[in-house]
Amino acid sequence: MTSYRDRLSHHLSVGEKKRIAIATVLSMNPSILILDEPSAGLDPRARRTLINLLRDLPITMLVSTHDMKLVGELFPRTIVMDDGLIVADGATKQILGDEKFLNEHGLEKP
Repeated sequence: MTSYRDRLSHHLSVGEKKRIAIATVLSMNPSILILDEPSAGLDPRARRTLINLLRDLPITMLVSTHDMKLVGELFPRTIVMDDGLIVADGATKQILGDEKFLNEHGLEKP
């Protein structure tokens, strides 16, 4: 991200801002990366770049998202919360494969 150091923040795209935010946090060597809706507002190219970035990180991540496609591509374990309660905790493939369950909790099958 060094090529962005001379650019004004309001001239950056949403995806560029997100990558810089993640780089900033990673520079602090956290043991856990917590992200809230990381793919929100991204165009397909920026979304794919983010997924590839997250896939390559050797760090534990806690991600809150409604992007079930992102979840399916990145995470082996999923916890689903609905109305403040944990309604599922298990293998991502199993949870995402249950379309009825996803619909009942306001989620779409990827």
